[in-house]
Amino acid sequence: MAPRVAPRPSSTHRLCVRILLASFLAAHRLVPSCSASFFSFFPAAARRHDYRDALAKSILFFEGQRSGRLPPGQRASWRGDSGVSDGAAAGVDLEGGYYDAGDNVKFGFPMAFTTTMLAWSVVEFGGDMPRDERRHAAGAVRWATDYLLKTLAHPGVIFLQVGDPWKDHDCWERPEDMDTERTVYNVSAGRPGSDIAGETAAALAAASMVFRDDDREYAETLLASARKAFEFADTYKGAYSDDPDLRAGGCPFYCDFNGYQDELLWGAAWLRRASKDDTFLQYIQNNGKTLGAEDSSNEFGWDNKHTGLNVLVSKEFIEGEVLSLQSYKEFADSFICTLIPESSSPHITYTPGGMLYKPGGSNMQHVTSISFLLLTYAKYLSKSCHTVNCGDISVGPATLQRQAKKQVDYLLGDNPMKMSYMIGYGDRYPQRIHHRGSSLPSIKDHPQRIACKEGTPYYNSSGANPNPLVGAVVGGPGEDDAYEDDRADFRKSEPTTYINAPLVGVLAFLVGNPNPGHIRH
Repeated sequence: MAPRVAPRPSSTHRLCVRILLASFLAAHRLVPSCSASFFSFFPAAARRHDYRDALAKSILFFEGQRSGRLPPGQRASWRGDSGVSDGAAAGVDLEGGYYDAGDNVKFGFPMAFTTTMLAWSVVEFGGDMPRDERRHAAGAVRWATDYLLKTLAHPGVIFLQVGDPWKDHDCWERPEDMDTERTVYNVSAGRPGSDIAGETAAALAAASMVFRDDDREYAETLLASARKAFEFADTYKGAYSDDPDLRAGGCPFYCDFNGYQDELLWGAAWLRRASKDDTFLQYIQNNGKTLGAEDSSNEFGWDNKHTGLNVLVSKEFIEGEVLSLQSYKEFADSFICTLIPESSSPHITYTPGGMLYKPGGSNMQHVTSISFLLLTYAKYLSKSCHTVNCGDISVGPATLQRQAKKQVDYLLGDNPMKMSYMIGYGDRYPQRIHHRGSSLPSIKDHPQRIACKEGTPYYNSSGANPNPLVGAVVGGPGEDDAYEDDRADFRKSEPTTYINAPLVGVLAFLVGNPNPGHIRH
């Protein structure tokens, strides 16, 4: 591969750098926004991480989560076919998709968010991925979108879940053996689900951009289906977990605690990004306030999209195209300031070892999703002379990159436990993760069925899981940086698809930018 050569900076770029450099020398606190090549903000690392290896493994993880008939090229070879008759209870085909975590339920809400984040990872940072990993990442997106298209295939309904979570969680069995009820749940005009429909619209719209160059027909199908899902979301407004039947199936696992309004804006924002259709820009402009676009939030995940929405929508303002979207940059800036320890804003909590921390368990979902937003926002800012004003300091892309890199390095082993929280990466990583398929003998080695309660001894075993789920990132340590490697402690030891999905983009950036303080234009 030929070495990358940085293009000659424009006169505007050089002027920006001179202005920022002068300000830095005067204030000694300003981080440059247009170029960081004059500065080195990264101290010598305790170790050098192999981001390319971590990227490959983070994508491979999704093959271990597949449901349905596995393809000939399946690399997680300890897995077998499962859920091949999903949807039969409702007379529909819902084979495929992903199990969200260590259980055997297909929850549509987090699956759609996972798809959006996988697609966004490829859209923003696919150019930094080695060719094979770009192909594997697109394959991971397509495994999800093929399933999401099935959930929209029947007029008047959107299917959002397969599997009774209460009965599933009462068993410890491999997906290949599961015999619990594969109950099918859907939303409709009579019991709306703007949240699941809006997130599905976002996922399909974002994914359409992934396939635009290589499979135009598939990309157009995804975009048309995204429009269909959004129309459903906007026409039949409501949260799916407000319906008693759907609440019984989805809660307390994936209730919509935050309301459906953010998913409406999120879906519209992705349709705008993918289609360039002014209709969706007008929707955002006309409905932003009423749908809570000004809500203050430092959350971003499967339930709350506000911060991601602000970063995504601010792109058009930052690049000087739609000045009416300035407020979205202001909201995004407010969020960024909560991540900067030197700012005067109220801060997000960090552990003594430096990990971003939010109460509630599965903390690595916050580490990866917020790191992704930091790098994405840094990318947008680097194309202009915009900065983030945090009281008496002004913050530019290099600082955001530094914050994200620090979080990823913590995840990969630079932490008080000296442990990688990605399975298969490094010399020391969790051995007893909360994951049925990983903890039970592979169907390839033990073809005899292991019934519901017959898996309990494996669950209680102190031994290492026989099938390493390579690339999986567990929930991670608590606020004291401690990790006990306990299979029963699912808040710390369970991996999820929505932890890995944004990490794919973060690691891709680090593969393409071995010196993260330097902004390439």
